[in-house]
Amino acid sequence: MNPISIAEATAADTESVVGLLDAQLREHDIATAEDALRAVVHAITSDARHGFFLLASKGARSVGVAYAAAHLSAEHGGVVGWLEELYVVPDCRAQGIGSLLLDELMLRALQLRWRAIELEIVAGHERAAALYLRHGFVALHRTRYTKILS
Repeated sequence: MNPISIAEATAADTESVVGLLDAQLREHDIATAEDALRAVVHAITSDARHGFFLLASKGARSVGVAYAAAHLSAEHGGVVGWLEELYVVPDCRAQGIGSLLLDELMLRALQLRWRAIELEIVAGHERAAALYLRHGFVALHRTRYTKILS
């Protein structure tokens, strides 16, 4: 059995990160072009002010990814991370990889002096909700709205 390692993704990890993000988006029936994903990954791995990706590996295989985007928050009085993505490949779920990614993400956020981590989950994803609750997240009673600009 290969141990799991978690590391911050660099430009050299772009294809692994893009592959995992593409798989996650396909699972949620969200169409996104790989070249657009590649551009986002490049922008984030090139400028730490945007946030960071974490990559989970089992031996030489990339099996999970987490992405925290950084933004300034008036509500929290400083930089806050938005947990944009946390994904583990289906055959590696329920092995603690999501928890390892989340633990490392929160550790790095503390090191960066971020004020909070925020996220949303899709209704019906009780396992994801349970993961976040176990890690001390609190459900807020808000409704999120989005306007696509392009």
